[in-house]
Amino acid sequence: MPASVVVASAAVGTSGPRASDHVSRPAVEALAVASGQRWLDALETAAPLTLQAADDDSRVTATAMDDPPSTNLVANWWRGLSPASQTVLTDDAPVVIGNLDGVPYDVRDVANRASLAAGLADPGTSTSLASMLGQVRQSLEQTPDDPRKYLVTLDTRGSGRCAISVGDLDTAGDVSVVVPGIFFSVNGQMVDFTATAGDVFREQATLAPVAAPANGPGIAVVAWMGYRTPGISNFMSLELAHLGADRLVRTLDGIRAVRNDHEPRLGVVAHSYGSTTAMIALSSGRTRVDSLTMLGSPGSAVTSVDELGVPHGQVYVGGAHWDPVAGTGFFGTDPGRTSFGAAALDLAGGSDPADAGDVFRQPFGHNDYLKPGTASLHDVALIAVGRGDLVSGRHTPGDTPGDGVVQATPDMYLVRPQDLQPRD
Repeated sequence: MPASVVVASAAVGTSGPRASDHVSRPAVEALAVASGQRWLDALETAAPLTLQAADDDSRVTATAMDDPPSTNLVANWWRGLSPASQTVLTDDAPVVIGNLDGVPYDVRDVANRASLAAGLADPGTSTSLASMLGQVRQSLEQTPDDPRKYLVTLDTRGSGRCAISVGDLDTAGDVSVVVPGIFFSVNGQMVDFTATAGDVFREQATLAPVAAPANGPGIAVVAWMGYRTPGISNFMSLELAHLGADRLVRTLDGIRAVRNDHEPRLGVVAHSYGSTTAMIALSSGRTRVDSLTMLGSPGSAVTSVDELGVPHGQVYVGGAHWDPVAGTGFFGTDPGRTSFGAAALDLAGGSDPADAGDVFRQPFGHNDYLKPGTASLHDVALIAVGRGDLVSGRHTPGDTPGDGVVQATPDMYLVRPQDLQPRD
């Protein structure tokens, strides 16, 4: 069956296989109802036509994307496959393999790019889906001087999910996962969000001379639009934050599982509603990171850094001048309060303490934190390379009247990021 048929069908969520009559339909049904190790075993033993039909079955692809086996189980299963079996699975079940945490990222990139190309080439692809895929394709474009990009998630159901790594997740010593806030969508912001990940990558690269030792060379920064962010109808709800937290847990655990005993220094950089999502994930007891940096956070139910799966002293919080969201505690406790225990970023701008020749400007507003030239982007990069000792501020946003953090009303959240701070 042509791959283009597979992708188009899976993307629009059809509910059954459309492969030839030679497919073993009981085998497809077995995959559709299986879970855990049984699901992996069924994938391993499936014939190519069965895999193609399964990759066209929304129940099978939903298992990979929404309720997969544990990342350690997947990683061990993949390592135990023969190269021939790995190739068959990548070629004939690209939607499943491309979105299965625990599979190496170079493999997922191959599978997801095949799905992307097939969907774009399929004349039956809807206009809305073609537009989404076009945004992903544009996000992957790069010049010869750009770091290699990897398409590590491509879920075209509904408004879509996508994650693109700038740099090699399979080998990088420093890995940062950037989590966005409200009003971010694959079709609307994926190109800009991937470019922002590239800005973080380049800022980190300049810090190689002062970086703390990591478990291997290299940098990877993930533009993680791996959850559906809220829009105008549900921005005050935490439902999507909880769903996103589950996906973030799998993403972080997948990075560690793939790397086995050569884990990278792993950090999360979370903006706005994304910080609420990250705190839910890291307070669940199911995952851990080496650092958490929160920018413009509206807070969460977490009341202390002690509740987070982050080493002591490695939780950072920043609030920009006249950010209407930072300091509000809209969803619970403001992580910028002294009692929370996070280190405050000093975002006033000025000279870099590590290099008196560099001068950085103060970020302004809610969407300026990761812009090139800002003190906040530089601080994010320092934390990512293990030099958080250079970024601690002298005050905590929200504790000192007149420090530039204003209290927000809910209608302030309705301003779209592209309206506030269009990319230069």
